[in-house]
Amino acid sequence: MNRGKMLMLLICLAVGAMSGVKGEDPYVFYEWNVTYGTASPLGVPQQVILINGQFPGPQINCSSNNNIVVNVFNKLDEPLLFTWSGVQHRKNSWMDGTPGAQCPILPGTNFTYRFQIKDQIGTFFYYPTTSMHRAVGGYGMIRVFSRLLIPVPYPDPEDEFNVLIGDWYTKTHATLLKLLDSGRSIGRPAGVLINGKTAKGDGSDEPLYTMKPGKTYKYRICNAGTKNSLNFRIQGHVMKLVEMEGSHVVQNTYNSLDVHVGQCFTVLVTADQEPKDYYLVASTRFTKVVLTGKGIIRYENGKGPVSPAIPEAPAGGIAWSLNQFRSFRWNLTASAARPNPQGSYKYGQIPITRTIKLVGSNSKVQGKNRYALNGVSHVDPDTPMKLAEYYGIADKVFKYNTISDEPPSNLGSITVTPNVLNITFRTFIEIIIENHEKSMQSYNLDGYSFFAVANEPGRWAPEKRKNYNLLDAVSRHTVQVFPNSWAAIMLTFDNCGMWNLRSELAENRYLGQQLYISILSPERSLRDEYNLQNTTLLCGLVKDLPMPPSYSS
Repeated sequence: MNRGKMLMLLICLAVGAMSGVKGEDPYVFYEWNVTYGTASPLGVPQQVILINGQFPGPQINCSSNNNIVVNVFNKLDEPLLFTWSGVQHRKNSWMDGTPGAQCPILPGTNFTYRFQIKDQIGTFFYYPTTSMHRAVGGYGMIRVFSRLLIPVPYPDPEDEFNVLIGDWYTKTHATLLKLLDSGRSIGRPAGVLINGKTAKGDGSDEPLYTMKPGKTYKYRICNAGTKNSLNFRIQGHVMKLVEMEGSHVVQNTYNSLDVHVGQCFTVLVTADQEPKDYYLVASTRFTKVVLTGKGIIRYENGKGPVSPAIPEAPAGGIAWSLNQFRSFRWNLTASAARPNPQGSYKYGQIPITRTIKLVGSNSKVQGKNRYALNGVSHVDPDTPMKLAEYYGIADKVFKYNTISDEPPSNLGSITVTPNVLNITFRTFIEIIIENHEKSMQSYNLDGYSFFAVANEPGRWAPEKRKNYNLLDAVSRHTVQVFPNSWAAIMLTFDNCGMWNLRSELAENRYLGQQLYISILSPERSLRDEYNLQNTTLLCGLVKDLPMPPSYSS
């Protein structure tokens, strides 16, 4: 086991022992001060969001089943929320950090997130869901290690490195917000960052990481950007893919990886080249103007500068990227963090109880641009929908199923309203997402992982099911949808709560291309969902209401 992982596990165990509660999984505590600050990621001073003075923010380190406690002090001048993308929050959408489930942390106040990384491993990241905050920072890596008793399907690396990539704007988030609120687009990003900066390539750059010759390292890569898919590659090196969004995968090797917005990959890289400096490269995909970000890795005692010849992205475009998606396979022989070992959950043999087909669109509403799913453009009410449900006043805040299971014939007509889809607890659902646009899409579902069973050009039809991967599709929480294409996902909705299905593209999400899925406990039972905590923030119509009866055991 490498030193970093051993230290992490010892810290987790020590903190858990100090908690004084026998029989509980270990606790890991964090305290965050969220502030504005000035940085120059692209050489231009601008306002960014810092966590404890850091951009990107501090990493969260834990092991499967650890309890995470993050005390967030909001020192911004605006409300703030954080979501933990990929963390499933079993029975606990109260801590998901989306406006549909939680009241915001007001300026000058604090709130403590408490959640368990239940039966999960892998690479994830957190970010703010309020306003356009993610476009200017506030994001960081979440690393979830396997417990010691659960084997990992590869040798322990010498060390591991975080790589947060993403497109970047030099405009402030307030400026981006004004553009969207006025009906305009935020336009093209100014550049691409790797860990909050990009190398100049003039010999003055310090390396992001240093490797020992002959040793193998783990790289955790996440696209935390706002708009563009990125191709990631390491000059002169191949990458062995070992994990994707919480699932061990068949270990294929790649010269480069297309990482779509919101997605995370974990790869192994061996330092088997000439000892010198090499570039990490991330460049925009499927764009007329290609923007590139660079970082430097250095061999210990290396004797040469980085080569100026930056490796190019694949020339195959969408077809190449689609084929790469199809090469991703779940590792059915690996042990898993969850109770059911990977491979024992035969999702391809479960009868589908409901098919939901979603088509994205955008159109003008009262002269301003809006994005929608099946003709409904979501807007957040003042009272989070989850709280309205719990307090029994949902009918005063939103209507269920304004959206239909099939797209309307006229996608140009858009209704702006809270968009909440009700799905029956523990039913197995097929969701089709069609992209009729000329640009890439990427979608995320909170509270779950799903099986991404297909991704194809054209339009979906029932006979397309014969092309589904019903054996070893990767269990993950994001899926890309290529231009004029469709994607299919399948899952059992067994996690009660109010969960956000959203476009990961910040502009689309802010302007309504998202919905919430409500999964209610039929018996209001603690077996299905946790009670509202006494520390939960209250706002809107529920602020002064008496606490409703608790769920029973």
